[in-house]
Amino acid sequence: MKPTDFATHLTGFLSVYLPRQKNASNNTIASYRDTFKLLLRYCQEEKDIPAEKLNMGMLTHVMIADFLEWLEKKRKCSTATRNQRLAAIHSFFRYAQYEEPSGILHFQKVIAIPVKKASKPSAPHLTPEAMKFLLSQPDKMTVKGRRNLTLLSVLYDSGCRVQELADLRVRDVVVDNPALLILTGKGNKMRRVPLMKNTLTLLQHYLQEHSLDKDWKKDYPLFVNKHRSKLTKEGIAYIISQYVVSAKKISASMPEKVTPHMFRHSKAMHLLQAGVSLIYIRDFLGHEDIKTTEIYAKCDTELKRQAIENAYPTLVDSNLPDWNKDAALLEWLSNLK
Repeated sequence: MKPTDFATHLTGFLSVYLPRQKNASNNTIASYRDTFKLLLRYCQEEKDIPAEKLNMGMLTHVMIADFLEWLEKKRKCSTATRNQRLAAIHSFFRYAQYEEPSGILHFQKVIAIPVKKASKPSAPHLTPEAMKFLLSQPDKMTVKGRRNLTLLSVLYDSGCRVQELADLRVRDVVVDNPALLILTGKGNKMRRVPLMKNTLTLLQHYLQEHSLDKDWKKDYPLFVNKHRSKLTKEGIAYIISQYVVSAKKISASMPEKVTPHMFRHSKAMHLLQAGVSLIYIRDFLGHEDIKTTEIYAKCDTELKRQAIENAYPTLVDSNLPDWNKDAALLEWLSNLK
């Protein structure tokens, strides 16, 4: 069977354009791939169109809009996830219009589908006291506990994304002065973040205990599971969840769920509350745009407002008189020139 134009374009998009021309990271390519897996599933289940028969002409802007609605209603995806899937589709159709100029009008109708407005996301985070308590949960008397304490400390202290943590190699830890961690973020962009003294000490002991301080082990994963493979995002999330459960038994103030990304949010909030400039926090977190970092300033402002409201009595009376019933005032306002 001859491959369809959709199959040809999608293969070129995922295997050539994204990795070789756009230098997209493996995570970005995987996310885009998952978008089209969902699209193929939608076409099969809802439109009765098998993957081998799907062509570009069938993927109209109407069908794509229906697919996005299916994501939200049937799969219960959030608006942010819906927009993320749409971004992948937009990128694919921009690629296709250069590969097949004759279909440019059809493709641009899909590209014109707007993203959906969503409420500004909050930045759920832990207080310094809660974070300190959570980091005290690993058992320092066991090898596994010491490994987990080091892992969680690096996750918090570096403000890294969970995938950045999972991807760390031994060579990415620089223990010389100045001690730092080399992180590879979105789009394979690298950044260097300083290591605080306590975290550096933990890392040095961890490297020695696991014999990772040998030159020939520089390319080994920094954190591995029991099968000696690098930890996955899911594995890291599981480790955190276990300590959250134990922490909640002692302290009711611990949230029901703590995600790896909350460590990143917490570090950013703690830096901001310590007086560190948003510009430095942006660079520390690896944000391209300062607007992304401003979410922490907004959260901090709201926390301060709530604290002020709780700390001080309300002196301003909100029961204002109804001006509409004051005939003299209304007459005076009407006569103003």
